[in-house]
Amino acid sequence: MTIEQLNTQFGIAGQVEFIAGNGGLPMIQVKTAKAKALISIHAGQVLSYQPAGEPEDVMFLSTKAYYQDGKAIKGGAPVCWPWFGADPEGKGRPGHGFVRNRGWNVVATEALSNGDIKVTVGLDDTPETQAIWPHSFSLRQEIIIGDTLNLSLITRNTGKEKFTITQAFHTYFKVGDITRAKVSELSGCDYLDKAGGGSVQKHQSGDVTIDTEVDRIYLNVGNTLTIDDSALNRRIQITSQGSKTAVVWNPWEKIARDMADLEDDDYKRLLCVETTNAAEDVREVAPGGECRLVANYRVVRG
Repeated sequence: MTIEQLNTQFGIAGQVEFIAGNGGLPMIQVKTAKAKALISIHAGQVLSYQPAGEPEDVMFLSTKAYYQDGKAIKGGAPVCWPWFGADPEGKGRPGHGFVRNRGWNVVATEALSNGDIKVTVGLDDTPETQAIWPHSFSLRQEIIIGDTLNLSLITRNTGKEKFTITQAFHTYFKVGDITRAKVSELSGCDYLDKAGGGSVQKHQSGDVTIDTEVDRIYLNVGNTLTIDDSALNRRIQITSQGSKTAVVWNPWEKIARDMADLEDDDYKRLLCVETTNAAEDVREVAPGGECRLVANYRVVRG
């Protein structure tokens, strides 16, 4: 659909507008009394969310991000699906699945009675996806923009055989100074240290702080995590449903330098705290069944 057609069918006057974004990709611009947000239809990905009255975006978005078909956008809340991490079958398929680097469809937009805006984007199987992953599915992401940002990823099995998935909201949060940021509510959890080889389980004592490359899958986590960002004088509260694992990631200096779609010093300004079904947190979806992964982001001050 053209931008004009999208606006005619799904635009909401003064609140939801479809625009040509970077790389000419169609984007959804949401502006309300509560917040503003930017959503890329490519990858079905929230790129920006800023509550009213807040001086900074909740999300980090690289100024060097790619905006083209076949490429993932570095920043915001990428969707990893139907697998998280490397190809689970070792067939050389792309890491983190195949939905974060292709176009999605707009399914619906709605102004809710409480002043929030709900945008639904989706992807259904095609012969192309069947060649990558031979299953029939209907994938929907419901995005609710209000005082908080609420993301729901809903997987429906439209085929005759059960399938299993791992998945994530690989969300990049903006921080003022990574060396002063910490993640709480993970103390006492075990984790897989992917940066340290990944096979050994380690134990978290106290808050998570970052002073080197960090790539960890935390196991048996609670449903609330908090990023304490003292440099920006805010906390970001992450509340999840349908998840028993969480990933904390920061590339640090060398990997950031080696990534063409990051500035060399971007590692100082970003922290990924990901709501996941990863490692052994595998979800089975029966024919006709569904699986729901939910993440909610709230800025807390004081």
